Amino acid sequence: TDPSGAVVPAALVQLRGPGGEKRQTTGDAGQYAFSALTPGKYLVRVIAKGFTVAFKPDLAIDGAAALDVQLTIQAESLVINVEDEARKVSTDPTAAANAGALILGQRELEALSDDPDTLAMQLQAMAGPAAGPSGGGIYVDGFSNGQIPPKSSIREVRINSNVYSPEYDQNGYGRIEIFTKPGSDKLRGQALWQYNKEALNSRSPLLAQSKRPQYKQNLYGVTMTGPLQKSKASFGLDAVRRSLTENAFILATTLDGNLNPATVNQTILMPSTVLNLVPRLDYSINANNNLTVRYALTRQTNENQGAGDFSLASRAYDGKRTSHVVQVTETAILTPAIITETRFQFIRGDYYNTGDNTVPAIIVPGAFTGGGPQIGNSGTTTTNWELANTSTYMHRAHSYKWGFRARGVSLESTSVNNFGGTFTFQPGVGPQLDGASQAIPGTSIALPALEVYRRTLLFQRAGMSDAQIRASGGGAYLFGISGGTPTTSLSQYDFGFFVNDDWRIRPNLTLGYGLRYETQTNMGDHGDWAPRVSLAWAPRARGAQQKTVFRAGFGAFYSRIGEGVFLNALRFNGVTQQSYLIPYPPFYPAIPSLTSLASARQPQQLQLVYGGIVAPRTYQASVGGDRQIGKYARVSVSYVETRAVHVQRVRDINAPLGGQYPFGDPQLRRLTESTGFSRMHQVMITPTVNYKKLTVFGYYVLGFNKTDSEGQPADPYNLRAEWGPSAGDARHMAVAGARVMLPLQISALPYFLASSGRPYNITTGRDLNGDTVFAERPALASGAGNCSGKDSVYAAQFGCFNLSPGPGAATIGRNFARGPAMWNVGQSASGKARVRQAAWDRPRAALLVPPWPPPPRCRTRRSWAEAGDIT
Repeated sequence: TDPSGAVVPAALVQLRGPGGEKRQTTGDAGQYAFSALTPGKYLVRVIAKGFTVAFKPDLAIDGAAALDVQLTIQAESLVINVEDEARKVSTDPTAAANAGALILGQRELEALSDDPDTLAMQLQAMAGPAAGPSGGGIYVDGFSNGQIPPKSSIREVRINSNVYSPEYDQNGYGRIEIFTKPGSDKLRGQALWQYNKEALNSRSPLLAQSKRPQYKQNLYGVTMTGPLQKSKASFGLDAVRRSLTENAFILATTLDGNLNPATVNQTILMPSTVLNLVPRLDYSINANNNLTVRYALTRQTNENQGAGDFSLASRAYDGKRTSHVVQVTETAILTPAIITETRFQFIRGDYYNTGDNTVPAIIVPGAFTGGGPQIGNSGTTTTNWELANTSTYMHRAHSYKWGFRARGVSLESTSVNNFGGTFTFQPGVGPQLDGASQAIPGTSIALPALEVYRRTLLFQRAGMSDAQIRASGGGAYLFGISGGTPTTSLSQYDFGFFVNDDWRIRPNLTLGYGLRYETQTNMGDHGDWAPRVSLAWAPRARGAQQKTVFRAGFGAFYSRIGEGVFLNALRFNGVTQQSYLIPYPPFYPAIPSLTSLASARQPQQLQLVYGGIVAPRTYQASVGGDRQIGKYARVSVSYVETRAVHVQRVRDINAPLGGQYPFGDPQLRRLTESTGFSRMHQVMITPTVNYKKLTVFGYYVLGFNKTDSEGQPADPYNLRAEWGPSAGDARHMAVAGARVMLPLQISALPYFLASSGRPYNITTGRDLNGDTVFAERPALASGAGNCSGKDSVYAAQFGCFNLSPGPGAATIGRNFARGPAMWNVGQSASGKARVRQAAWDRPRAALLVPPWPPPPRCRTRRSWAEAGDIT
């Protein structure tokens, strides 16, 4: 019968059980009958045109039985494909309409790596150089400080979207927004396994051994989603475990037992394991409220960290990290025009390092770093929480948005770093030695740091005093040691709120304007107001068919000062911990006691924060345009200028000036202040193509980035000399990815990344101004002939460097040189097999009822793809 009780003739009744399968068609009275059935449990299905399929799985028949079925009218299904409109440009400020943003859906994500670390690097590369001192950041489901989840659980990634929205504290360029998949109404799963050995690696041309060093990667993961309660609750689960055994390559020069230079060319294994476990619950409270709860557990172990390059194997230490993340999101539809979302996040993290700090470290620049790692048993327990609310109100031509975010962090840090002491040697000048290691009177030559170290050991064996050793070109330059209370605690909070309106003035003109306010504790600056404005205009727009959109925007952005700055100020205040830094120590290799250093009033290294420090701020303006090219392609061209002021930097404000200490004592006062400045110019071109079986995405950036606040200055009293290219100043950068559908449902997924050379700094390796920082830069003499003089070196690429330029001499700029270009090309393939369940096992409506069992026939690949997209 139908819902009204009227009979339904010509309905197909299917029966399967112990006796096999039988079928009947109802007569004019809606009746049907089966005879001679074997006792047991049967599965019954009734199919009629215009009705949904009736399904009874376990009907027990033992003798005569009756089964009446009332069918339900089938609702009409309407499928609307909005993808074409979403791919077109418009004046809408959202990411989908902004051609300058990268939106990576499931198809685009297939071209990227399944390895979480590699995926993170690829997304960072695609985001490009972030403007400002803090960059754009990573957001996962709206939460800041996000950790990139496994790729299988990612629904969508948005890069550089809605750049000037006041919803975010940082600008959109460089921002990565990740949205994870919710639970599903059917049980679905995916398994992943990756394995790699050293047989697939190339051998380093610098490694002396002919055999490839050991390497092993084993990555496997599982993703599952499914229902918990029909139409009410669903779950998701991501589990990924990776074990990696790579190797650190050490290429250093030490001294053998006879004090002759000996090359160290070796690798040491660096095993590590990472476990990520992320369950998720989606619950529909009622028709207007939905709740999502997500938990993430991360456990990571790393062995033999800290070794490699110039650092010897004795410098290795082990690390362990555990983090627990709980995220709760509640979405409420208050009215048809008002939606509000409340998010809460709690993070508990434990980070511990273990190493031997009983053996003093020895640093010989350009040769080796040996001794103990000076880590000891150090670690930090951090508790973070974040509460945010965002509300949206749609009213006529306005889209209002407002909200707030409050964050807090409490940490307890235990540090015994450098409790064993560190000796540092630097290049110097000394007499030339004859064959018997005796000084030749009247001679003076430049000595690399390794030779200074060698002469120290040589003349100590000869029984010389420290003064005699230094007169002969030996002696340690610097000794540092810390002690005191290991544990320091700190709490910090920040708060911000925003309001915004996207006003569609006309169908082809949209104005976005808003304001954000930011503040934090541990500093006196509380006036961080950040206005934002953006404009999108489409000339000659006919309805929604906009082909060209011009955009412009301006915004101010503030960065928070991290809790680590204030933690170090509390720890290294001369009382909590003592950090002694003694130039020209006369006691190498003996380690003096802290009591003796304190009684002798030896200089300490104090870390201070300027009392009037303010939050770094960034001003950014951009102009550009989007163009729709045909039906399947679009391109965006933008010019962006970014100026950052009050950028943090550290300098010694008590470095000797004219032979005198400004504060009257030899204490080193490392002051964190907000006096830095940076400026960046970028031209960005972002093409996108979506043509049937071809998807292409990527961008090209022409950039110029300069700053004066990277690292320690060469002269703490001449900060203008630090103005130069930023370490991330790659002149050209291009990223491209594609997805090409091939026969047999195979996808070719090429990936391409190219970057021109990045700058690097050239220093002398000497401390000439007494600030204990080896940041001095040489002068570049004219000509490229042979260098003359004890303080000159010749570099084939640059010419002759003077390592000890006189007062007033012009030195080379910071980041004077540039490294080589970088190319990264990847190619992968992906295939999917769609297995269709038997019609009997899928209780779904059938518009056309095939014979049962169906005859052997094939559906086209395109019809399978369409069916898959619909389901």
